[in-house]
Amino acid sequence: MTTSLPTTAATEVSDPARGDSTAGPSTGARRAAAARRRARRRPHTPLHPRPSIPLTLVTGLVLVYTLLPLAWLVVNSTKDKNGLLDSFGLGFADDTHFWDNISRTLAYDDGVFLRWLLNTLLYVAAGAGGATVLAVLGGYALAKFDFPGRRAVFAVVLGAVAVPGTALAVPTFLMFSSMGLTNTPWAVIIPSLISPFGLYLMWVFAAEAVPTELLEAARIDGSGELRTFFTIALPLLMPGTVTVLLFSMVATWNNYFLPLIMIKDPDWYPLTLGLNAWNAQAQTAGGEAVFDLIITGSLLTIVPIVAVFLLLQRFWQSGLAAGSVKE
Repeated sequence: MTTSLPTTAATEVSDPARGDSTAGPSTGARRAAAARRRARRRPHTPLHPRPSIPLTLVTGLVLVYTLLPLAWLVVNSTKDKNGLLDSFGLGFADDTHFWDNISRTLAYDDGVFLRWLLNTLLYVAAGAGGATVLAVLGGYALAKFDFPGRRAVFAVVLGAVAVPGTALAVPTFLMFSSMGLTNTPWAVIIPSLISPFGLYLMWVFAAEAVPTELLEAARIDGSGELRTFFTIALPLLMPGTVTVLLFSMVATWNNYFLPLIMIKDPDWYPLTLGLNAWNAQAQTAGGEAVFDLIITGSLLTIVPIVAVFLLLQRFWQSGLAAGSVKE
């Protein structure tokens, strides 16, 4: 004798062939929604790391520590001498003298600030530019050409990187003094041409960024060494070249100790020595205190460096993307 199951029980029986759920359609909808949420959730990878609150706080503190002096410089460049003493350092004064400070800075002492600015541009263009060219050529040659004494050169470069520049200041001064080059622009330009760190950086970068097989293929096709370098190697070396150029520019622009011992004529002062000379006026008998002009001049000094960083960033990004797309 056969019996039939109740209707309610029959609806809860699942069919394995169809993959139905015994819990009804609502559970299946919930599972589908959960699957969609898991699909939308991006997995944590090195490119998409898990957010870290302590790391974010530390990064924020470093950002504040970095931008606070710049904010102080911008705020105080809007004040006159009385406002610098009467107002809070990070607060604006009642009156704004920003444009007046700029005009007075550029016109003070017969416009000597512009002369110092041109001197600094000369030292950077000749010194940092020449150091970058020598570092690129030397790094490429050391990375892609095998010759006797290559290991010895590597040891010398590493040793030069470890020697601080201040340790070589006195021997450099004595050598340039014996040649009669002190108190001339050459005393600042020639030492700036030597950048052991830039040479080492380009050496390491060229060894990885320029495939040897690509150079050999170009030579087989009849390309000369100069043409191979300028058409194949140099575009691949652009990120490292821009990096060395930025390091050399900042080092030459902010160079203070070398011009201090080499230059005595104020007409050949860079901006670092010039602003220090203005600051020393307040400590001399009968000297004029121009602290408002010193602060404004310091702000004008960092503007070209910021502009160069923004302009070279485009070439840096394009160099990093070179070779990523197959044409």
